[in-house]
Amino acid sequence: MMDTTWPSPVVEQDGDSVILSFDELSLQSRMRLDDPGALDLDYSRVMMAFLLLLPQPQSILMIGLGGGSLAKYCHRHLPQARITVVEINPEVIAARETFQIPQDDERFSVVFGDGAEFLAHTPRGSHDVILVDGFGIHGEQPEALCSLPFYKSCRAALRESGVLMVNLQDQEPQCSRLIGRIWQMFGESVVPLEVACGGNLVVLASDEASFQACAGQVRRRCRDLAADHQVVLGDVLEGLEEELKPWRVAAERPKKPVASTLGVREGAVKPKKVAGKRKSGGGKP
Repeated sequence: MMDTTWPSPVVEQDGDSVILSFDELSLQSRMRLDDPGALDLDYSRVMMAFLLLLPQPQSILMIGLGGGSLAKYCHRHLPQARITVVEINPEVIAARETFQIPQDDERFSVVFGDGAEFLAHTPRGSHDVILVDGFGIHGEQPEALCSLPFYKSCRAALRESGVLMVNLQDQEPQCSRLIGRIWQMFGESVVPLEVACGGNLVVLASDEASFQACAGQVRRRCRDLAADHQVVLGDVLEGLEEELKPWRVAAERPKKPVASTLGVREGAVKPKKVAGKRKSGGGKP
């Protein structure tokens, strides 16, 4: 059953910005008054790194609304995408007008509900991208949004080449444990992306084929994106290039020649084509 005792968020103007928070220590969201659709916080720009793997997603699921920065950006700049946002706190949803979050329409909707329960009942292969940005009132990771069953639901709800982006608190040992859980669901194609300010770390996970296709092509792929995306992703390129190096090396490694079947004498055994194995997870949940 969904918890209905969430406290009211504090929404206030701070200089040239409007902020959303639950206490004096944790900032949940910030909107610039001169550019309400901008991704003002560093972590939110890193969360858009999925565009380097999937530049034209058709279906995006967001867990956690906050001040709606990611939702507004995707709604404005990805018109081909159907966007669903799940938010557990009704008073956060009630503040959507203050943060200039679009009204629901045929391609955008904000759903009141528990993100973990919503994902558990999502049909397999429903989404191209899942963005997880849900925190408790003190900035903590709710267990329901960082458990092994939750990440399993994320993997199931994504299409084969889908991308998961998770915003985590960069605090050890919890951060490494959660990355280990994601790794168990996605195999080796999981990379952490550092955030310049704010005490966050963003985890990107997909399939190995997507990582191999992007490795060595990060900057070219960024240049192929719209100018607004290029600006947003400017600070993430170097880190993603570095994290994807192992997949670039694997893609460039010469393949062993396969023996020709021509001239093989009758009765000889042909070499078998062995499919590459994908390692299962690492780290302890």
